[in-house]
Amino acid sequence: MMKSLRTAVIGAGWFACENHIPALLERPEVVLDGVCRLGAAELGRVRAHFGFAFASEDYRAVLQRRPDLVIVASPHAMHFEHARAALEAGAHVLCEKPMTLDPREAWDLVAIARAQGRALVIANSYNYLPHLDGLRQRIAEGLIGEIEHVSCTFVSATREVFVGTRGLDRWATSFARPDPSTWQDPAAGGGFAFGQLSHALALMYFMIGLTPRRVSGLVGGSGGVDLANAAVISLSNGAVASVSGSATLPQGRRALMRLTVSGSAGVADIDIDGTRCEIFVNGQCETLPLAEGAWTLDSKAPVHAAVDLALGRGRNLSPGEIGAMTTATIRALLESAAQGGAPQEALAAKEITPP
Repeated sequence: MMKSLRTAVIGAGWFACENHIPALLERPEVVLDGVCRLGAAELGRVRAHFGFAFASEDYRAVLQRRPDLVIVASPHAMHFEHARAALEAGAHVLCEKPMTLDPREAWDLVAIARAQGRALVIANSYNYLPHLDGLRQRIAEGLIGEIEHVSCTFVSATREVFVGTRGLDRWATSFARPDPSTWQDPAAGGGFAFGQLSHALALMYFMIGLTPRRVSGLVGGSGGVDLANAAVISLSNGAVASVSGSATLPQGRRALMRLTVSGSAGVADIDIDGTRCEIFVNGQCETLPLAEGAWTLDSKAPVHAAVDLALGRGRNLSPGEIGAMTTATIRALLESAAQGGAPQEALAAKEITPP
């Protein structure tokens, strides 16, 4: 008999309705048990459209039904409160990125998930692209020697999300449209660093298996909202990383994601949007066998991973530890930028569990 998985969604806004809930509906094991969002009319529309058994504007009422899995897709500033409550209620959790805005809260979630024996998955979709996990393991085994330098850049078509009233063009036909404050209020995590650079940092930490120590950062923006970021990061083994990005790509264009990892014995050059990866070791070049479209981003992948983990199988390639390191780096970057680039400590936990 197929095991059923009672699932709840907290924060049934634009992306949950466009991505997370449709992904859940693809899984025959999933029962859509409870849903929460603010706005009675909007909540009723979501419940009727997707077929949830229960709906409430109070997330506590949803969690009282003891779901097995909870998707947290509420605004950034609410992630900690909602994810903590879901974990403490005994549920496995998929939390949208950024995991939290405060690294202390992020590491608290990691600790709670461990204590509860529950999976904590962060919605970092790039980590699930084919071949990357295998390459990550080879790098960890010494493929390119000791990592000495990392370069990571990410440019996305999100300027209209962070400033102005236009938003994404596809919002015009989406089931729900987000409130601008979700993305445009710096105090609530609005801006490129939390909203987009989090993608690049999560992929980088996943691939290199190192932790951040100190961060120097600068930002550029408009009206207090950051639209471009650059950071220099000292890593746990003494290596250095440069990470940067901006929101200025025209809408309709695929995001540019590039990661180069240089070691004492070679280099891995990973071009996600170009679907190309070359590994240079001992004077030889190895090219990963990537079919056309192999690295097209699948935002449903973390949802499917969370379902599998809740069912007792699969692997977590975007665990809370990576989400917490990402939050710690962004917070240190923004604090550094506010002090003219002065280096800041990246809050880290004592133990990091690799995926």
